[in-house]
Amino acid sequence: MIKRDKFAENYLIMKNSYLLTILLLLLSCKTLPAQMSEFDWKGATIYFVITDRFCNGDSTNDVNYGRIVDYGSEQLNAATFHGGDFKGMLQKAKANYFTDLGIDVLWMTDIYEQIHGWMSGSGPINDFPHYGYHGYYPLDYTQIDQNYGTIEEFRELVDTLHSQGIRVMLGANLNDPGYPTLLDAVQTGFTNTGLTEEKAARHNRNWSYDNFFADRLNWDGWYNREWIRMPDENWDESAPLEATLFGMPDFKDESNTPVSIPDFLHRKWEKEGTTNDAWVNPSALKYRIDRKQSPMQYIIAWISSWVEEFGIDGFRCDIVENVHLYRWKELNKACDEALSRWRIAHPESPASKWTDRFYMTGDYDNASIDYKADYADAGFLSMVNFYFPKHGDLDNIVYTWQAYADTLHAHPDWHPFSYLNNSYHRDADMTNMIDCATTFLLTPGAAQIFYGDETGRELSNARFNVDSDQAFRSDMNWEDINQNQLHHFQKLGKIRQANPVIGTGHQLTIDVHTCARYNETDTIIIRVLPIAGKTISVNNFFEDGITLTELYTGQTAKIVNGKISFPKYENKIAILKKQK
Repeated sequence: MIKRDKFAENYLIMKNSYLLTILLLLLSCKTLPAQMSEFDWKGATIYFVITDRFCNGDSTNDVNYGRIVDYGSEQLNAATFHGGDFKGMLQKAKANYFTDLGIDVLWMTDIYEQIHGWMSGSGPINDFPHYGYHGYYPLDYTQIDQNYGTIEEFRELVDTLHSQGIRVMLGANLNDPGYPTLLDAVQTGFTNTGLTEEKAARHNRNWSYDNFFADRLNWDGWYNREWIRMPDENWDESAPLEATLFGMPDFKDESNTPVSIPDFLHRKWEKEGTTNDAWVNPSALKYRIDRKQSPMQYIIAWISSWVEEFGIDGFRCDIVENVHLYRWKELNKACDEALSRWRIAHPESPASKWTDRFYMTGDYDNASIDYKADYADAGFLSMVNFYFPKHGDLDNIVYTWQAYADTLHAHPDWHPFSYLNNSYHRDADMTNMIDCATTFLLTPGAAQIFYGDETGRELSNARFNVDSDQAFRSDMNWEDINQNQLHHFQKLGKIRQANPVIGTGHQLTIDVHTCARYNETDTIIIRVLPIAGKTISVNNFFEDGITLTELYTGQTAKIVNGKISFPKYENKIAILKKQK
């Protein structure tokens, strides 16, 4: 019998309440939706990849639009295009790289066509050319950047991932277009630079973006004052909803004034004619017509067209506090409807059977795991959590997990979304990634792996530039993988995926190194820093005589007098589950 102390009573009361809830649901609905057992965004494992830096599967698409990709050194090439593409990602998907990691969601940086030219790296210092390789500088939302691949290559990639049970997430930005550049000015004719296309393409350390952009009132047919804020207007740069982030042009998302599509885009599309058909999103073509809508209505239509065409499952939204909440709500509604249309139109796809709503998370500066009711109402299910501990501290992680599990279950429409490293922050202790992975992949809530966290990817020589953050985005280290580290990520990722209770269950903290995760059907004991041969108390959760499996090593043992022990452990972790 289970020992009926106060701790156990609380556990059983909570567990029985869940059993009652499920029983009532069964009586009312007859059957449970497949999504409840198969997938839950609340406990998803997400792999975040910068497409251009991951894998080059087709070297013939490395140079496009007159861009220069090689300036002679790794430092100067810190922010050029490096060749990663959809074909390379597809090769890895077909080789089961993502499934072997236990990945539920693949998050790619924005795939929209980027500005063609360079922006000054490190701002006024301009010590290297900064291109839109990362997808954050959109030029044309209606087509794919040719450096990444074609429409059909992207379709094959998404369909392959869906066939593997992996959802696909892209980026969405409603705050600003990409920077205007000299090369784009020459190619689309919105201002006279006095330069040839060849000269406009080459990096010039003496060029000042601030001086160039200050003249935009005189530009012909670029985004005008109906679309973006102009220097002669009275607006508050310190106010998030009016701020120009890093000097980027700021869309007037509050405007409901009907506008026309900027002339430079019409000129671009007319010049391209049918030559770009391989890269144009078919579902976006109908949104290339002047419809006398507000700026946000155009952009939301352009962005949601990718969901309509490919069945994209979610978006990570950029700098959400800089955009009015009702605009995010409009985007969420448009994408939810587009995803429903795609599922109906593609019954042959396994993804058409999925029933989860369109997913949105976002970057809110220095957000933690706190519930943001206004954003939940706007359609967000999480905000990226900047504060997950990133040093692999096994002596305190159980209490962190408790806080995350409590938050997860306090609000049915909200959950933590944590990371060790991401595109802007290289925060994790890279010398202790085994313990970091343990604390991270056993955490409640969604967990986002940044490409190369699992392989020991090093910083590039861009760390010597003034903008050293570019070094976080080095090329994937396929030829120099830390196999022990990769194996640890793979093992924990598969355990996490096979046991959803780890990511979505309730937690009861037993002691500083031990906790239980449970839901209505499953219970797991997690012990960090176990000692070989020393017993672990499980009497409040499992009866004597039951055989438990230690999932990390595969060892089995029987419970004797409410305790269990194993002769060895690996990587300072024990994950105990009742043997089936």
